[in-house]
Amino acid sequence: MSTRTEVRPRRVEPAARPKAARGRGSLTHPSRTGLLLVMPAVLFVAVFVLVPLGFALVISLTNWPLIGTVKFSGVKNYTAIVSDAAFAKSVLYTLLYTVIVTGPILVLGYALAVLVRRKRRGATLLRTVFFLPFVVGLSTLSFVTVLEAQPDSGAINIILRTLGITDGTTAWLVDGPLATGLICVLVIWGVSGLTMMLLMAGMQAIPREYYESSELDGAGWWRQEWEITIPVLRPTIAMSVIISVVGSLLAFTQFYILTRGGPGTDTTTVVQYIYNRAFVQLQLGAATALSIVLVVVVGLVTAAQFWLLRERD
Repeated sequence: MSTRTEVRPRRVEPAARPKAARGRGSLTHPSRTGLLLVMPAVLFVAVFVLVPLGFALVISLTNWPLIGTVKFSGVKNYTAIVSDAAFAKSVLYTLLYTVIVTGPILVLGYALAVLVRRKRRGATLLRTVFFLPFVVGLSTLSFVTVLEAQPDSGAINIILRTLGITDGTTAWLVDGPLATGLICVLVIWGVSGLTMMLLMAGMQAIPREYYESSELDGAGWWRQEWEITIPVLRPTIAMSVIISVVGSLLAFTQFYILTRGGPGTDTTTVVQYIYNRAFVQLQLGAATALSIVLVVVVGLVTAAQFWLLRERD
């Protein structure tokens, strides 16, 4: 008698249907997390950048005497800029100052970076010495320069008189060209340390094998710098130039401390002129309109520099 075993097929459960999407615009969990992480920065920009900028736009459309009745003036503050000869003079002076200091800052910063990029005895000390003026800041350097540039007791005149170059009574800060030259030297000395650090970091990231291969081909130091270092450092050089140009266009501290824009208006930069309109002449509406124009111009200049100095393949 045989036993028959019946094997019943196992029931296959239907696959679970995927849940319907909540909608094309719904956010996944990672997207929501990223949005939450970015939200504080967005709020910061909105509160401390966009809101003040919007308020500034409103002020620029008014005749705001800082103390007194505020009156709406429309675009009058902007149209007045075209015929403002004093503002045009400050723009030209600021551009001249920018042209004078930008090149030397880059050249001196590059030379210092070449000097301290290798690990050798004393390199760390030299880096500290060269970078220290930037750490101290232009405000402190400017106050020290005021003391050192005094006609009778300043160290500058004492040294020049000792060397027989001048009679030691030069009034550096009351002569337009002399004051400009002194400020340019001060800024070049004070800012080159930052350029040095940026370029040095880029130089140290270049593989040593590049230079060793070029040495086998008989390349000297100048050829290595021109064909290896500078092309690799192009983005860093571009960033250094942009920082220098923007800082020069917005220059204020050193001029305010050393010359107050004088003698007369010979050393008045754009920011100094805006400051005078707002807090000396108490024309807050006009000063705000000038500030907005300056922000737009600096933004366009920066964008143009990024485009011109961008890394090309």
